[in-house]
Amino acid sequence: MGKKEKKKLHMENPIPDQGVEEAEYIKANITKSDKVEETEKMTVKIEVLSPDPDKIHPIVGYFPSGYDPLKKSSEETDPENIEQPESSFSLFRNRKRTTRFQLVVGGSHVNFVGTNYSGEATAADLCHYSIGVLDKGTQTLKIIPIAGNKIIRLDPKIGPDTLEDEDNLDKQEMTEEEKAAKTNALTAAYSTKRAIRRSMKREALLQHANAGADHEIEGNELTNQNALEVFGTTNEDRNIPPYNMAATTPETAYPLDKIISKGEWACLSDIIDLSEAGEPFRLDCFPSFVCNRVHTLADIKDHTKRQELAGIFSYITHLVKYKDKHSLEGFSSAKSHKIPGMLFQKFSSMFGVSESKRLPAEKIDLLISYVLVLTLYVDNFRTDPFDIAKDLRMSKAQLRPRFELLGCKYIRDNKVPVVTLPLPLKFATTQKKRKKARG
Repeated sequence: MGKKEKKKLHMENPIPDQGVEEAEYIKANITKSDKVEETEKMTVKIEVLSPDPDKIHPIVGYFPSGYDPLKKSSEETDPENIEQPESSFSLFRNRKRTTRFQLVVGGSHVNFVGTNYSGEATAADLCHYSIGVLDKGTQTLKIIPIAGNKIIRLDPKIGPDTLEDEDNLDKQEMTEEEKAAKTNALTAAYSTKRAIRRSMKREALLQHANAGADHEIEGNELTNQNALEVFGTTNEDRNIPPYNMAATTPETAYPLDKIISKGEWACLSDIIDLSEAGEPFRLDCFPSFVCNRVHTLADIKDHTKRQELAGIFSYITHLVKYKDKHSLEGFSSAKSHKIPGMLFQKFSSMFGVSESKRLPAEKIDLLISYVLVLTLYVDNFRTDPFDIAKDLRMSKAQLRPRFELLGCKYIRDNKVPVVTLPLPLKFATTQKKRKKARG
């Protein structure tokens, strides 16, 4: 009974909690007298600054260790902090790679160093970081991108030379030759035989200058003041393969090694392989010029000469198909033809494929000139232009000025027009007819 009465008495007359009353009193005083002022609203103009390579943007860093470089300034009255050095901030930029920088924060027993090219900075950029600066006077909020779009992690580092790691990093970087040698070694050790052969062909091609890059042969000047072009007045407009004005034989007039470099012959074995295997040559796969002459390979006893002629056939095929791949009328016939990678790169650099995948007109003329010179080699510099005109989708009349541009002349052999290459080389000149003055 006593316990129940005591509990009832406690419920009817509870003992007041003085802590709660005091809190209510303080809250009432704050509400009545010390009211917090409402936040002032402001309409601002946002200005986004684009990155400027000539200026240093703000650099943002953080200390994962919890170090506060500004703590000393707030505790200047503490005599223990007077002997410590003041906080300093230094920025170092790589001389060779100007986009790389290193932030160093001093002011303690160790330096805190952070970079934008190592550690966390190498992670993928999932967002863009910027800093907003509000100018209340002009009511403008400027959004400024931070340097390198990186938040720099500042880690403690012992030692005065803070740039040692970057110097070692530069020393460890390999040159292009070392990288190529390492890649070739890995290819030879772990790649397939096909990849190894392709790598060897590519290396052999790089050791020789691209055909047509130089127009100087054995110190002879390759310009002829009397040989003005049919289509222009400068030597660049001629658009012909490398030539030698002092040549005494047709083979040296247009040197074959300046058209097909030494490293490219390994890519031109398709026709000799098909010929030795007895496979047929179809017109939908090869130009008619090649199909009508490939039987001559069987008559050549010298294996080296037979390989050379077959390589010329293959080179003509790739040139014709490359032209068709970049034209509307011939694309369907060449879309399945595969051009070796090194030849495709060479053709693209020589004949300058534009963004629209169409060859410029002057580059088409240059490609045709290369084809015509090779046809002269095949027919011992006495060729009938009928077949190659059909392959180039041109008429014989359209080919005539291009042959003459190479210094060739037309003669008749049994009433059939034949193209020859007389020596010494003489190029056609433009002669404008003058109108007779009326008397």
